[in-house]
Amino acid sequence: MYHLTYTYDLATPYGMPRPPQRFDKRPRLNNQIRGPEVQVIDDVGKQLGVMPVFQALKLANDKALDLVEVGPTAKPPIVKILNFGKYIYQKERREKGTKSKSPGQEVKTVRIGFRTEIHDMMVRAGQTDKFLKKGHRVRLQLTLRGKEREMAHIGREKLVKFLTLISEGYLLENDVKRYPGGFETLVRPNR
Repeated sequence: MYHLTYTYDLATPYGMPRPPQRFDKRPRLNNQIRGPEVQVIDDVGKQLGVMPVFQALKLANDKALDLVEVGPTAKPPIVKILNFGKYIYQKERREKGTKSKSPGQEVKTVRIGFRTEIHDMMVRAGQTDKFLKKGHRVRLQLTLRGKEREMAHIGREKLVKFLTLISEGYLLENDVKRYPGGFETLVRPNR
């Protein structure tokens, strides 16, 4: 009796497309740089002109730095002699700085319950004042549970009363509206 063994390419089974390749977003450096010639910029920003890759690598090695491709689409590619670790760190810091939100875009939420007493409502109003001073928009929610939903009109009045406890100037973005869990409204700083 003979046993036949088949080998399959697990990466691309018959009839299945190849999985998409991941492209590394990091620039090429040192021996990864393609092309016979490159345009070189040194570590102080001075243009050194067009030269063969091996000569540019020798210059980078002499300074104990890396040769990093900063302009891969140019003809010839543009490379820079620099400290690669420091370059990546500064690049990530710049990207992180541009992604930061301005305070006006962030929405904070303050929740009160149907049975929340006046002292606790004043504490929540103080939190709301702090958020408004910092320039945040604030979503105010009053939650209703079980039998409290039958007395929803009292809950609405309680949320309107809570709005009077806020001492910081504000503008109502939305009127007090019903949502499945109770009532809510959105306020923003008066600026």
